[in-house]
Amino acid sequence: MDLPQDLVALAREVIDTNRYMTLGTSEPDGRPRVSPVYFTHDGYRDLYWVSSPGAQHSANVVARPEAAMVIYDSTAAVGDGRAVYLGAQVVLVPDDELAERCRRAWSGVSKGARAFTPDELSGDGDLRLFCATVSTAEVHVPGRDPRYGTGIDRRVPVDL
Repeated sequence: MDLPQDLVALAREVIDTNRYMTLGTSEPDGRPRVSPVYFTHDGYRDLYWVSSPGAQHSANVVARPEAAMVIYDSTAAVGDGRAVYLGAQVVLVPDDELAERCRRAWSGVSKGARAFTPDELSGDGDLRLFCATVSTAEVHVPGRDPRYGTGIDRRVPVDL
């Protein structure tokens, strides 16, 4: 199927206009764990967040770097929801990459994010920078969508 450019634009708009994503990780016993994290992005391919390395979701992605995420507007009326589903590989950004990654994570941020410095995210600091590199993306298409609806809500793959 040819990918409609407006669905790509929709996916990018959802990412640009929302501040939180739900991060899905895997617990040591295989159970899923979901956590809301405030995020920024660089080119829709790298999503960044700052978290305590002692947080369970942080330990999960260090041990098992595959993650799933969803970004959506939780204030949307029933039936008007818009969402982007992402699959990604997550890394704890190494200290020697922090200067460049911090620059990328907070360049042009207008969503109220505080720009952390590399010094705050290394050494004895309480926080670290994580990066999810997107490998798959799908946009939510409601069943009643006038152009792409099929009567049943579905996910349509997009190339961000």
